[in-house]
Amino acid sequence: MDIKELLGKRIKELRKEKGLTQEQLAEIIGIEPNNLSRIEKGRNYPTPENLSKIANALNVSVDKLYMFEHYKQYDKIKEELTNAIDDENFGRMLYKFYRLIRE
Repeated sequence: MDIKELLGKRIKELRKEKGLTQEQLAEIIGIEPNNLSRIEKGRNYPTPENLSKIANALNVSVDKLYMFEHYKQYDKIKEELTNAIDDENFGRMLYKFYRLIRE
């Protein structure tokens, strides 16, 4: 994931924590909902002015918008599990565990 995608994911996460829809946040910061959607999907980077407005609307500092280390940790865990599945015995055991918790 590049920084635009990580930032967009973080904005979406914080927006949802505040219980806001994209439409509500877009209205608060004065942009079109489709523009906010593109930001959250990592297609567009917000202008510095809109970045500040987003942070204010979400009641966080701008630097909090860039706190997405937990996404990188998730990617590392995902990679480790993918590698573990490649081990035939561990993969079978993991699959059995997965089936147990799904039932």
